[in-house]
Amino acid sequence: MVIFAAIFRGMMRIGNIELEGTPLFLAPMEDVTYKSFRMMCKKFGADVMYTEFVSSEALVRDIEKTKQKMHLFEFDRPVAIQIYGHNIDSMVRAAQVAEEFEPDFIDINYGCPMKKIVRHGAGSAMLKDVDKMQKMTAEIVKAVKTPVTAKTRLGWSAGNLPIVEVAERLQDAGIQALAIHGRTREQLYTGEADWTLIGEVKNNPKIQIPIIGNGDINSGKKAKQLLDETGVDALMIGRGAIGRPWLFREVKHYLQTGEELPQPTVNEVVEVLKEQLRLNLEWRDNERSGILMMRRHFAKYFPGLPNFRELKIQLLRAETNDDVHAILEKITEQYGAFQLDFSTASLK
Repeated sequence: MVIFAAIFRGMMRIGNIELEGTPLFLAPMEDVTYKSFRMMCKKFGADVMYTEFVSSEALVRDIEKTKQKMHLFEFDRPVAIQIYGHNIDSMVRAAQVAEEFEPDFIDINYGCPMKKIVRHGAGSAMLKDVDKMQKMTAEIVKAVKTPVTAKTRLGWSAGNLPIVEVAERLQDAGIQALAIHGRTREQLYTGEADWTLIGEVKNNPKIQIPIIGNGDINSGKKAKQLLDETGVDALMIGRGAIGRPWLFREVKHYLQTGEELPQPTVNEVVEVLKEQLRLNLEWRDNERSGILMMRRHFAKYFPGLPNFRELKIQLLRAETNDDVHAILEKITEQYGAFQLDFSTASLK
């Protein structure tokens, strides 16, 4: 593999946003990057936030539940609203609606691999029609004053990897930054992310916009390796931060010092989980709903604990704040000083 060393890291710019060094982006994830999780990631060092991605068709139909995903808060900034869809007119209108919520930039989802998205021709399905992707992007850029960016994948399959062409054409359409996940749609989230083509895009002399690398960042050491190999302008962390929002702090510390921070104890993790839960329940007006939203995070917070299956099931079945806290007390009693190892935790 050719090594593209990042010798000097200057200033990254998206519109009027200036980001120094190697900024860390929290990837947009449905049912994950809502307010309380964004707050925790920001606390631990995430530089740029994204909302959950929102459906253009739902915005056009003025569905209130979808609009709620776009409510932004001062702690978020800089922050993007990400939209997805297959119809150009609907996407243009969705971008205009998103702009009313005053994000720092609007992001177009050309990367989601999930069946419910791609079967309608949206997300990574757009990689099969680069002409339409470029036209849609250009129309959105013309329709709003807010900077527009995009997030995509390497291609649809191993035999269809148009990312270098896609990057050039989206740049021509007017986007101001591009995030690339190092997998194809066919891979979903299996196998390892391949950053080789991300490096080719970044080091393509035709590319003048910032390139953000995404995929499999689960430690500071891995982040530094991928940064040095590709020279990307920024790093985006997604699944690795679920149940581990302090990963941003670990990555920053390693990039600055070359040293890994010690992994947290169960006692420390319990306190972080309690804070995230408290923030979520303050935000949601329904206790049960607030608990259910946390289940994906509960499942990731305690990797590798011996004989933990029964307590994990209890945690995932809890429906009240009192229930969760009672289970956390049991976890503390049994495992309190146990040091967790998140660096080898699965990203699946």
